[in-house]
Amino acid sequence: MVALSEGLIQVLIPAAALLGIGFAFLQWVLVSRVKVSGYADDESQENNLIESGHEEGFEDFEVVAKCAEIQKAISVGATSFLFTQYKYLVVFMGAFGAIIFLFLGSVKSFSTKSEPCTYNKGQMCKPALANAIFSTIAFFLGALTSVLSGFLGMKIATYANARTSLEARKGIGKAFTIAFRSGAVMGFLLAANGLLVLYASINLFKLYYGDDWEGLYESITGYGLGGSSMALFGRVGGGIYTKAADVGADLVGKIEKNIPEDDPRNPAVIADNVGDNVGDIAGMGSDLFGSYAESTCAALFVASISSFGFTHNYAAMSYPLLISSMGIVICLITTLFATDLVEVKNVSEIEPSLKRQLLISTVLMTAGAALVSFVALPSKFTLYDFGNDKVVKNWHLFFCVVTGLWAGLVIGYTTEYYTSNAYSPVQDVADSCRTGAATNVIFGLALGYKSVIVPIFSIALSIYVSFRLAAMYGIAMAALGMLSTIATGLAIDAYGPISDNAGGIAEMAGMSHEVRERTDSLDAAGNTTAAIGKGFAIGSAALVSLALFGAFVSRAGIKTVNVMNPKVFIGLIVGAMLPYWFSAMTMKSVGSAALKMVEEVRRQFNSIPGLMEGRTKPDYANCVKISTDASLREMIPPGALVLVTPLIAGTFFGVETLAGLLAGSLVSGVQVAISASNTGGAWDNAKKYIEAGASEHAKALGPKGSEAHKAAVIGDTVGDPLKDTSGPSLNILIKLMAVEALVFAPFFAAHGGLIFKHI
Repeated sequence: MVALSEGLIQVLIPAAALLGIGFAFLQWVLVSRVKVSGYADDESQENNLIESGHEEGFEDFEVVAKCAEIQKAISVGATSFLFTQYKYLVVFMGAFGAIIFLFLGSVKSFSTKSEPCTYNKGQMCKPALANAIFSTIAFFLGALTSVLSGFLGMKIATYANARTSLEARKGIGKAFTIAFRSGAVMGFLLAANGLLVLYASINLFKLYYGDDWEGLYESITGYGLGGSSMALFGRVGGGIYTKAADVGADLVGKIEKNIPEDDPRNPAVIADNVGDNVGDIAGMGSDLFGSYAESTCAALFVASISSFGFTHNYAAMSYPLLISSMGIVICLITTLFATDLVEVKNVSEIEPSLKRQLLISTVLMTAGAALVSFVALPSKFTLYDFGNDKVVKNWHLFFCVVTGLWAGLVIGYTTEYYTSNAYSPVQDVADSCRTGAATNVIFGLALGYKSVIVPIFSIALSIYVSFRLAAMYGIAMAALGMLSTIATGLAIDAYGPISDNAGGIAEMAGMSHEVRERTDSLDAAGNTTAAIGKGFAIGSAALVSLALFGAFVSRAGIKTVNVMNPKVFIGLIVGAMLPYWFSAMTMKSVGSAALKMVEEVRRQFNSIPGLMEGRTKPDYANCVKISTDASLREMIPPGALVLVTPLIAGTFFGVETLAGLLAGSLVSGVQVAISASNTGGAWDNAKKYIEAGASEHAKALGPKGSEAHKAAVIGDTVGDPLKDTSGPSLNILIKLMAVEALVFAPFFAAHGGLIFKHI
């Protein structure tokens, strides 16, 4: 029995999105109560900042003023990089939008006549030209929302970093709350904006499409393509930027000059802190937005060619959007546990508090998904299953959502086990540093490979259960289930780079050792949460990609993907190679950019008199310029590889080879991405474990500057491009190729396979 009317749904979805935006604004207001301004141009604000420092009786005038100055430098650097990057992306958007229009418009020679529907036999659908126009508009909308998500996240992070440093003077609990609230601002803004823009787009497109739901939801898939294509450049460009600076700063500063991390004498220190915001914040925001947009688009498309679409059942059709709406409400309640209901009082409570967020949101969302499933869906209906109709019950879809949701939790906890220095895997890696960097690298690689096992079994189980229950729609809903708590996932993910920046600012501003210890403990927990966020992104990408793959196979009219067919197999083996080619490009880009950075940092130490003694300031701007130029130049070849490959495969070799290509890249990309991210995360936390010296074992390996510590720094430096550039970018590779294949499927089905047609 369906209890939701169309009118009620039209109110509930935007209401949930606006609630998310309102809650984000409230968190921002609470963060802004800490009196710091990143923009010291305003004299009254600067006076306000300095007075508050004296009023609290904590720090002197210079330290607090310095915080404002550093925050401004980081914010200006991040903003100018993103604006420069967006200039390139505007050109790309225009060119790729034109390709979408030309390819899809040419399917029926730009005809403006209505034609019979592909799936809903006996009905007339809007012309192919309309699909070309609206898919292009949806692409632009997705791209703009993705860019906005990343930019807002970066703005919030650079607004919060110095505030977290200043709050750390009062205690660990206050600093944690500020960092977490700031992460929540980003999480809720992204989840709510993604839902609101998609909902508005569907309603606007409906003004033209009317009852042609097949055409409407096919054109909406462009929204996912726009989101992911921007995410690719954001992730790759931001990743190259941040790691070039990080590697350069670490190799010269820590290993050669033996100065602390984030020491203001290090010329690359501002570029390193800017990088945290453009890579880990803006890049991750765009990435998870892309996953959310694509899984929703895949679910909507499959539903539109099933009984939901044919009978125009609006409540059932809106099921993916209602699940996301419920997710925003659930995440709002969950956030209160971290910020208001349970206070963090000491260092040992930070990680459990963040882990609790995952568990609470998963448990509450299970109940929320049950409610939505039983009020929005009919008790029995049919779903499209590769040419057949599969009879499905509403509780089947509830289980699909829940398997994805709980698989996400398992992936999150497994990632935490392999990357947190509270457990034996990272401690073993740290211990291996006793015998030098080589054993550290061997142990780290082994850990990364081993960490793939449990997530892959979780994803496999989730795929099997959801496909058996509800075919490809079930897999799309499992992906959406994993992403339903995206606001909480992003909050704990964004918390990491904010804490990292806060530690850097505390060091550069010359705050006390006690404050630096607090920010270090926030940062160590943040490293683990960042790894958990990457695990979620990769796990959801696998499910999203498979759902898109199913939608592509359906739209391209392929009955079965037969591995014994040589056309399919060559696609499969080439697809499996692509993640390695892509990783080679991104790793080499970081390496060559880091080389320039190392040379520049060495040059400054050697040629600027008094720099090591702290009497003169380094030239920070030159290092920022090196990172910016390298990332903008180097992000183009990997991006082109991902975007051009499906177009070449579909146009010249046909839909079967393209299906093989997508399957190969999915299977191989997930493994490489998980192992790369976890290896890098483990090396980073092994280094932090030695630096913190919290246990007898860690003290025996330390202190900073010992041979074991130097070996750990080398491992961390090798792992940096793995965990922050190649690994996280791979999940975009597998999703983006699949959504691109789906958007261009009508063209490939009609005109593709130019070579194989003549052989």
